Amino acid sequence: MPTLGVVLSRDKLKIQHEPHWQKLSAGCFLGFRKLTPSSTGTWLARYRDDQGKQQKRSLGEFGDIPPSQRYDAAKKAAEAWFLHLGKGGAAEAVTVRVACERYVKHVRANRGDTPADDLDMRFKRWVFCDRGLADLDLAKLTKTRVESWRYAMTQTPVKVNRDNREVPITRSRAASSVNRDMAALRAAFNFAHDAGSVTTDMAWRVALRPAKNADGRRDVYLDRDQRRALIENASTDLAALLQALALVPLRPGAVAALTVGSFDARRSVLTIGKDKAGRDRRIKLPELTAALFEQHAKDRELTAPLLCRQDGQAWNKDAWKGPVKAAAASAELPPATTAYALRHSVITDLVTDGLDLLTVAQLSGTSVAMIERHYGHLRADHAAAALARLTL
Repeated sequence: MPTLGVVLSRDKLKIQHEPHWQKLSAGCFLGFRKLTPSSTGTWLARYRDDQGKQQKRSLGEFGDIPPSQRYDAAKKAAEAWFLHLGKGGAAEAVTVRVACERYVKHVRANRGDTPADDLDMRFKRWVFCDRGLADLDLAKLTKTRVESWRYAMTQTPVKVNRDNREVPITRSRAASSVNRDMAALRAAFNFAHDAGSVTTDMAWRVALRPAKNADGRRDVYLDRDQRRALIENASTDLAALLQALALVPLRPGAVAALTVGSFDARRSVLTIGKDKAGRDRRIKLPELTAALFEQHAKDRELTAPLLCRQDGQAWNKDAWKGPVKAAAASAELPPATTAYALRHSVITDLVTDGLDLLTVAQLSGTSVAMIERHYGHLRADHAAAALARLTL
């Protein structure tokens, strides 16, 4: 059996396709082969389980370190792989990029295109652009490497304006945005962990832990008169969008994504497809609200936007952001007024009017925990009133 730890001994090995193997422990072997006299040589690992099944893995050349250190580096890599297999890990080497792509595929098959496309966008923007991370074997992922990615992502400014100015306006990333991007990568890693591609979550369990209190309470509340004022000061096409937001507790993006086919006039049911909730959900509308949507849907193609801009195009954040601010200024509303403020205001009214939090969560497409976190404090008056009724 050859002595692979000695450089001169390795240099004298026969040139052949089958590696020269050296036993490290029971069922565990380290191999080395050279296909040409001038090549650096490739290191391999071979593992035999209790049932006698053998698996091999290429470890690489380790050409970036001195020849005298390559054996120790290869041995360390092989032993890490043996440990991974011993814990039930899969033999296949999976990179961070592959783990993310597989998770997107899984989400697309089980939750639909909308959440899958969102994940794909986040991975392309924040993970795949970091080649050092994207091409890294999951088994070699470290807490330090993940923390480095998190810091770089957190420190990357985002553009506020999307016009063609030579000097773009930027701002620091919000903690809530950072949490959402980390959640995507954390989910991909956890999925790979469940699949056995990696046997420990130590590299990301703490490094990708979300920042606390990043999603603070929504402070801008518009009462009904203020909502009417905002709608009255908006253009006709924007007013239709704002009126819809004032009647159903949906995210602006979800309302903008509605098509004529999303509304069933016969049953007065609105189907919400594009939303953070992932899956389609249906809302039974009251008579007056249904009549409004029926008016917008009348005599139009099923694939057309239900609430469109003047040019017939669908609304998006960039299209409504400026006009909403202008309408808010004309109505003398708080400067921080946004389209999302309508959703917040509607949810606030539903909670304070006594609707149970589960139903509120289902209507708004979020979790009960999220409703409790942001709106649970509004139930204090209801609790006090209930206690008052206990007076003897």
